Amino acid sequence: MSTETLNLTPQVYKYFLDKSLRDQDVLKELREETHKLSQYVMQISPEQGQFMSLLVELIEAKKTLDIGTFTGYSALVVALALPRDGKVVTCDVSVEWTNIAKRFWEMAGAAQKIDLNIGPARETLQKLIDNGEAGTFDFAFIDADKRNYSHYYEAALTLLRPGGLIAIDNVLWSGEVANPANQENETNAIREVNELVYHDERVTMSMLPLGDGLTLARKR
Repeated sequence: MSTETLNLTPQVYKYFLDKSLRDQDVLKELREETHKLSQYVMQISPEQGQFMSLLVELIEAKKTLDIGTFTGYSALVVALALPRDGKVVTCDVSVEWTNIAKRFWEMAGAAQKIDLNIGPARETLQKLIDNGEAGTFDFAFIDADKRNYSHYYEAALTLLRPGGLIAIDNVLWSGEVANPANQENETNAIREVNELVYHDERVTMSMLPLGDGLTLARKR
Protein backbone atom coordinates (compact mmCIF):
# COMPACT_ATOMS: atom_id res chain seq x y z
CA MET A 1 0.00 0.00 0.00
CA SER A 2 1.22 3.51 -0.81
CA THR A 3 -0.24 7.00 -0.61
CA GLU A 4 1.87 8.32 -3.49
CA THR A 5 3.66 7.15 -6.63
CA LEU A 6 6.86 5.19 -6.08
CA ASN A 7 10.11 6.93 -6.94
CA LEU A 8 11.75 4.87 -9.70
CA THR A 9 15.42 4.77 -8.79
CA PRO A 10 17.73 3.29 -11.45
CA GLN A 11 17.68 -0.03 -9.59
CA VAL A 12 13.88 -0.13 -9.39
CA TYR A 13 13.52 1.04 -13.00
CA LYS A 14 15.78 -1.79 -14.20
CA TYR A 15 13.70 -4.33 -12.28
CA PHE A 16 10.54 -2.72 -13.65
CA LEU A 17 11.74 -3.18 -17.24
CA ASP A 18 13.18 -6.66 -16.61
CA LYS A 19 9.88 -7.94 -15.26
CA SER A 20 7.40 -6.06 -17.44
CA LEU A 21 8.81 -5.16 -20.86
CA ARG A 22 8.08 -7.82 -23.48
CA ASP A 23 10.35 -6.33 -26.10
CA GLN A 24 10.59 -7.14 -29.79
CA ASP A 25 13.82 -7.06 -31.77
CA VAL A 26 12.46 -4.61 -34.34
CA LEU A 27 11.36 -2.18 -31.61
CA LYS A 28 14.73 -2.43 -29.87
CA GLU A 29 16.53 -1.81 -33.17
CA LEU A 30 14.34 1.23 -33.89
CA ARG A 31 15.12 2.69 -30.46
CA GLU A 32 18.84 2.13 -31.09
CA GLU A 33 18.63 3.75 -34.53
CA THR A 34 16.73 6.73 -33.13
CA HIS A 35 19.29 7.13 -30.31
CA LYS A 36 21.85 8.09 -32.96
CA LEU A 37 19.90 11.30 -33.65
CA SER A 38 20.46 14.46 -31.63
CA GLN A 39 16.68 14.64 -31.09
CA TYR A 40 16.43 11.06 -29.76
CA VAL A 41 14.77 12.23 -26.53
CA MET A 42 11.60 12.83 -28.58
CA GLN A 43 11.02 9.06 -28.74
CA ILE A 44 8.65 7.60 -26.18
CA SER A 45 9.97 5.12 -23.62
CA PRO A 46 9.54 1.39 -24.32
CA GLU A 47 7.28 0.92 -21.30
CA GLN A 48 5.01 3.70 -22.56
CA GLY A 49 4.86 2.05 -25.96
CA GLN A 50 3.87 -1.27 -24.41
CA PHE A 51 1.22 0.47 -22.29
CA MET A 52 -0.24 2.08 -25.42
CA SER A 53 -0.35 -1.32 -27.11
CA LEU A 54 -2.35 -2.65 -24.19
CA LEU A 55 -4.77 0.28 -24.33
CA VAL A 56 -5.35 -0.27 -28.05
CA GLU A 57 -6.13 -3.94 -27.40
CA LEU A 58 -8.40 -3.14 -24.45
CA ILE A 59 -10.61 -0.82 -26.48
CA GLU A 60 -10.43 -3.15 -29.51
CA ALA A 61 -9.25 -0.30 -31.71
CA LYS A 62 -9.13 -0.62 -35.49
CA LYS A 63 -8.58 2.97 -36.64
CA THR A 64 -6.11 5.26 -34.88
CA LEU A 65 -4.31 8.60 -35.13
CA ASP A 66 -0.61 9.24 -34.54
CA ILE A 67 -0.04 13.01 -34.34
CA GLY A 68 3.72 13.52 -34.38
CA THR A 69 5.36 10.44 -35.86
CA PHE A 70 9.12 11.18 -35.55
CA THR A 71 10.94 7.91 -36.37
CA GLY A 72 7.78 5.86 -36.15
CA TYR A 73 7.98 4.09 -32.78
CA SER A 74 4.56 5.08 -31.47
CA ALA A 75 2.89 4.32 -34.78
CA LEU A 76 4.61 0.94 -34.93
CA VAL A 77 3.70 -0.24 -31.42
CA VAL A 78 0.08 0.67 -32.11
CA ALA A 79 0.07 -0.93 -35.57
CA LEU A 80 1.46 -4.17 -34.15
CA ALA A 81 -1.39 -4.23 -31.62
CA LEU A 82 -4.09 -3.68 -34.23
CA PRO A 83 -5.92 -6.48 -36.07
CA ARG A 84 -4.94 -7.32 -39.63
CA ASP A 85 -7.42 -4.78 -41.04
CA GLY A 86 -6.41 -2.04 -38.59
CA LYS A 87 -5.14 1.37 -39.67
CA VAL A 88 -2.89 4.06 -38.20
CA VAL A 89 -3.13 7.54 -39.77
CA THR A 90 0.13 9.35 -39.00
CA CYS A 91 1.07 13.03 -39.26
CA ASP A 92 4.56 14.54 -39.45
CA VAL A 93 6.44 17.27 -41.29
CA SER A 94 9.84 15.54 -41.56
CA VAL A 95 10.74 13.36 -44.54
CA GLU A 96 14.11 12.55 -42.96
CA TRP A 97 12.64 11.16 -39.75
CA THR A 98 9.74 9.35 -41.38
CA ASN A 99 12.06 7.67 -43.89
CA ILE A 100 13.58 5.92 -40.88
CA ALA A 101 10.06 5.11 -39.72
CA LYS A 102 9.05 3.59 -43.06
CA ARG A 103 12.10 1.33 -43.09
CA PHE A 104 11.25 -0.14 -39.70
CA TRP A 105 7.54 -0.40 -40.47
CA GLU A 106 8.50 -2.56 -43.45
CA MET A 107 10.88 -4.65 -41.32
CA ALA A 108 8.07 -5.27 -38.81
CA GLY A 109 5.58 -6.24 -41.52
CA ALA A 110 3.26 -3.43 -40.44
CA ALA A 111 3.68 -0.89 -43.27
CA GLN A 112 0.36 -1.84 -44.86
CA LYS A 113 -1.45 -0.70 -41.71
CA ILE A 114 0.14 2.77 -41.60
CA ASP A 115 -0.99 5.77 -43.68
CA LEU A 116 1.75 8.42 -43.49
CA ASN A 117 0.78 12.05 -44.14
CA ILE A 118 3.64 14.52 -44.61
CA GLY A 119 2.62 18.10 -43.82
CA PRO A 120 1.33 20.21 -40.94
CA ALA A 121 -0.80 18.04 -38.68
CA ARG A 122 -3.46 20.74 -38.35
CA GLU A 123 -4.06 20.51 -42.11
CA THR A 124 -4.12 16.70 -42.13
CA LEU A 125 -6.60 16.59 -39.25
CA GLN A 126 -8.84 19.19 -40.88
CA LYS A 127 -8.85 17.20 -44.13
CA LEU A 128 -9.97 14.11 -42.22
CA ILE A 129 -12.81 16.10 -40.66
CA ASP A 130 -13.76 17.66 -44.00
CA ASN A 131 -13.78 14.20 -45.59
CA GLY A 132 -16.46 13.05 -43.18
CA GLU A 133 -14.26 10.98 -40.86
CA ALA A 134 -15.43 12.65 -37.63
CA GLY A 135 -16.45 10.07 -35.05
CA THR A 136 -14.71 7.17 -36.82
CA PHE A 137 -11.40 6.84 -34.93
CA ASP A 138 -10.89 4.68 -31.85
CA PHE A 139 -7.59 6.01 -30.48
CA ALA A 140 -5.37 9.07 -30.90
CA PHE A 141 -1.83 9.73 -29.68
CA ILE A 142 -0.69 13.36 -29.49
CA ASP A 143 3.08 13.93 -29.45
CA ALA A 144 3.83 16.74 -31.90
CA ASP A 145 4.71 20.46 -31.57
CA LYS A 146 3.52 21.61 -28.17
CA ARG A 147 2.14 25.00 -29.23
CA ASN A 148 -0.64 23.26 -31.16
CA TYR A 149 -1.50 20.72 -28.45
CA SER A 150 -4.87 22.27 -27.59
CA HIS A 151 -5.83 22.36 -31.27
CA TYR A 152 -4.74 18.74 -31.75
CA TYR A 153 -6.79 17.73 -28.72
CA GLU A 154 -9.93 19.39 -30.08
CA ALA A 155 -9.45 17.89 -33.54
CA ALA A 156 -8.78 14.44 -32.11
CA LEU A 157 -11.88 14.68 -29.94
CA THR A 158 -13.92 15.50 -33.04
CA LEU A 159 -12.46 12.55 -34.93
CA LEU A 160 -12.93 10.04 -32.11
CA ARG A 161 -16.05 7.94 -31.61
CA PRO A 162 -17.79 7.97 -28.24
CA GLY A 163 -15.72 5.69 -26.02
CA GLY A 164 -12.59 6.47 -28.02
CA LEU A 165 -9.36 7.29 -26.22
CA ILE A 166 -6.85 10.14 -26.55
CA ALA A 167 -3.33 9.81 -25.13
CA ILE A 168 -1.40 13.08 -24.74
CA ASP A 169 2.37 12.87 -24.24
CA ASN A 170 4.79 15.16 -22.35
CA VAL A 171 2.13 16.58 -20.04
CA LEU A 172 4.63 16.87 -17.16
CA TRP A 173 7.37 18.30 -19.41
CA SER A 174 10.31 17.14 -17.25
CA GLY A 175 8.54 18.72 -14.28
CA GLU A 176 8.69 22.22 -15.79
CA VAL A 177 4.89 22.61 -15.84
CA ALA A 178 5.13 22.87 -12.04
CA ASN A 179 7.87 25.51 -12.17
CA PRO A 180 6.23 28.98 -12.12
CA ALA A 181 9.50 30.58 -13.22
CA ASN A 182 9.28 28.76 -16.55
CA GLN A 183 7.10 30.87 -18.84
CA GLU A 184 8.37 29.51 -22.15
CA ASN A 185 5.77 29.20 -24.90
CA GLU A 186 5.95 25.41 -25.09
CA THR A 187 5.63 25.02 -21.33
CA ASN A 188 2.63 27.34 -21.24
CA ALA A 189 1.05 25.45 -24.15
CA ILE A 190 1.27 22.21 -22.18
CA ARG A 191 -0.19 23.92 -19.11
CA GLU A 192 -3.03 25.14 -21.33
CA VAL A 193 -3.93 21.70 -22.65
CA ASN A 194 -3.64 20.23 -19.15
CA GLU A 195 -6.17 22.77 -17.89
CA LEU A 196 -8.37 22.20 -20.93
CA VAL A 197 -8.58 18.45 -20.43
CA TYR A 198 -8.92 18.71 -16.64
CA HIS A 199 -12.01 20.90 -16.93
CA ASP A 200 -13.48 19.20 -20.03
CA GLU A 201 -16.77 17.49 -19.16
CA ARG A 202 -16.80 15.82 -22.58
CA VAL A 203 -14.19 13.32 -21.37
CA THR A 204 -13.20 11.12 -18.47
CA MET A 205 -9.51 11.68 -17.83
CA SER A 206 -6.47 10.62 -15.82
CA MET A 207 -2.90 11.96 -15.86
CA LEU A 208 -0.20 9.34 -15.31
CA PRO A 209 3.46 9.87 -14.30
CA LEU A 210 4.58 7.54 -17.09
CA GLY A 211 7.49 8.61 -19.26
CA ASP A 212 7.34 12.41 -19.43
CA GLY A 213 3.72 12.37 -18.26
CA LEU A 214 0.80 10.85 -20.15
CA THR A 215 -2.80 12.01 -19.99
CA LEU A 216 -5.59 9.67 -21.02
CA ALA A 217 -8.95 11.16 -22.02
CA ARG A 218 -11.93 8.94 -22.91
CA LYS A 219 -14.61 10.59 -25.01
CA ARG A 220 -18.01 10.32 -23.37
